[in-house]
Amino acid sequence: MRKSEIRRKTKETEISLCLDLDGSGAGTIDTGIPFFDHMLTSFARHGRIDLTVRATGDLEVDAHHTIEDVGIVLGTALAEAVGDGRGITRFADTAVPMDEALARAALDVGGRGYLVFAADFSPVGPGGIPGDLIEHFFYSLCTKAGITAHITATGRNDHHVCEAAFKAFARALRAAVAIDPAQEGDVPSTKGTL
Repeated sequence: MRKSEIRRKTKETEISLCLDLDGSGAGTIDTGIPFFDHMLTSFARHGRIDLTVRATGDLEVDAHHTIEDVGIVLGTALAEAVGDGRGITRFADTAVPMDEALARAALDVGGRGYLVFAADFSPVGPGGIPGDLIEHFFYSLCTKAGITAHITATGRNDHHVCEAAFKAFARALRAAVAIDPAQEGDVPSTKGTL
């Protein structure tokens, strides 16, 4: 049962999130930020993760707290669902083209959160979201999930660059958390623990 349900409430946001790593890719997302909802729906579909996110935040200030806190909660839920990592593939990488854009993601679901992120966004950013906030979402997710991720994305269209990055991360995550029959239930680490 690789599932998780997390609720988090702060003075800035209130988030409830459910995920199933072995789902069908169904996404029910409502963060109050339409473009971000689109990215998370794409993340669910391409990661084959059933994902429900309900978030309210201080959008009258800006989108920062909501996007950051969804990353924190999603990362926490992923860590809980992966558990001790017994039997997972652990490492995966993928490349996703989207018209003129190309994104690559290489992941290690090994218990150490780290992000290297390089993407080309215009000053306006995708869907009006500053590009540095897209990076901050992945940083928040990775540090809480214990995932090392290297994400690169290039292109001329902000929407395509961002969506390709979300899809590449999701597809790499899907492969990294897949159960490897050759592992026979072992933790994929020479240390014996992630």
